[in-house]
Amino acid sequence: MPQTGNLPEGVPSPKETLGYQIIRWAQKYVVTPDGDRAGEPWEFTPEQLRFVLWFYAINPDGTWKYAAGTLRRAKGWGKTPLLAALAVVEFLGPCRFSHFDAFGLPVGKPVPLPVVQIGATALDQTEQTMDFIRGLLSESTAEQEYGLEIGKAVIQFKSGKPGSIKPKATAGRTNEGNRPTFVLMDEVHHWVGSNGGPEFYQTLKRNVEKLAKAGSRWVTTTNAYNPNEDSVAQIIHESEMVAQGYWLYDCLEGDIDVADIRDEQKVKKALTEAYGDATWADIDGLTKTILYDRTTPDSTYCRFFFNQVAESSSGWMSKAEWDLIQSDEDPIKPGDQITLGFDGSIRGDATGLVGCRLSDGKLFVLDVWERPQNARDDWEVDTLAVEAAVYKAFRDYKVEWMYGDPPYFQEALGRWAMAFATRDTDYVFEFWTNKPTRMVQATERFRSAVMTKEICHDGDERLTRHVLNAVTREVMVGGEVGILIQKDSPRSKRKIDLAVCAILALEARADAIADGRMKRRRSRVVGF
Repeated sequence: MPQTGNLPEGVPSPKETLGYQIIRWAQKYVVTPDGDRAGEPWEFTPEQLRFVLWFYAINPDGTWKYAAGTLRRAKGWGKTPLLAALAVVEFLGPCRFSHFDAFGLPVGKPVPLPVVQIGATALDQTEQTMDFIRGLLSESTAEQEYGLEIGKAVIQFKSGKPGSIKPKATAGRTNEGNRPTFVLMDEVHHWVGSNGGPEFYQTLKRNVEKLAKAGSRWVTTTNAYNPNEDSVAQIIHESEMVAQGYWLYDCLEGDIDVADIRDEQKVKKALTEAYGDATWADIDGLTKTILYDRTTPDSTYCRFFFNQVAESSSGWMSKAEWDLIQSDEDPIKPGDQITLGFDGSIRGDATGLVGCRLSDGKLFVLDVWERPQNARDDWEVDTLAVEAAVYKAFRDYKVEWMYGDPPYFQEALGRWAMAFATRDTDYVFEFWTNKPTRMVQATERFRSAVMTKEICHDGDERLTRHVLNAVTREVMVGGEVGILIQKDSPRSKRKIDLAVCAILALEARADAIADGRMKRRRSRVVGF
């Protein structure tokens, strides 16, 4: 597929851009940080060169042709390395127009007081870019010639001369009034309302625009966005500034329909188009992943690998997938070894308790408390009934492990932990579902277990309804994209709490088995 952004065809002439001088400067002062060419002069790929040449294009009066830029490419194309190289250029290189020489060629000059900011909604999201910047400069000619102090959190001059490359995070008024000469915003498809991304973007943009006459600009990188999330990536893409050509927008997409996503030749062709000259991309490996991995929604492949804008509106689990693991054989019986997953609320969401049999991973609902349709405004979950259900579960079954989400029932979980513990063994544990790293892993393991038919369920309508209500939400975990589940909207009456309980129950089963509890025989707890 051809360029779907507004990047012009070909390249500008040497009289129309500072880019050629910048490229020569980068090859002299910047080194390749890793790989087979580590320590050798930095080289842009042809597509990166083209972006640089147009991004630094100028008008006849020396002003910028583009007031800002966005690079939207497939995951792994090399957006972050290019962003890092631009940060170095803007910190040290001849990146501002000075004059035209005798041949009519533009001559660049460094920024007098360079303030380069790496923007993100959380500081840990800037680490990859900062690591790459340090790699580009460490042991380079620039490090000695410019007298750089290359620290983990900031890059500055040893002499104390003003200027720095520094991460900038956290939306809000504390960032208002900064005077950056260049701002880099990475992975802005993750800058959404829930993490303050759009507000932070507007703040950074305003700060840059105050110094626009001096040449200050911003640039963003992004994968294709989810149009349901109103991310900064979407705001920029749909802006009139892009439509009218005031902001540069570089985008290559793979040409494929979702219906053809299991066609090997079409998938490989589309990946080749989307990755362009990124020769390091493992096209064959990505093709196999897309063809055979059923744990990832097709919309995610479209966005991250084909660089196509796609909604993640399909549910976390399809009815057909869920129905395939229903089993009416060998029903759950009193005395079975089980684990429990508990997700509790007080008013808004449902509260549920789901069991999972150790021997075969069969899921079943012990109880659920949902707000009735005609309930009064002051309706609350009957906490005594919840307490009774937990004690009944420990009395009727051999509960080997229980995971509970603590926010509304932390005191109760602590009490249950003490009530059911024996001299040498604990049975009740907290599992905070608001910790993305752990919950992403648990959610992915659950879906994988469904797809590989490693677990089953008894067909309970309530659990089925909650599982099918769940939709996916993408989050960044350790620099990678992970999947969580959520309701289809914050105020939705379509509850998903039993699905969360099922995930926790399956995690509890895995930990109980790993702890050797399947072989352990013990008396059931009696009481309450």
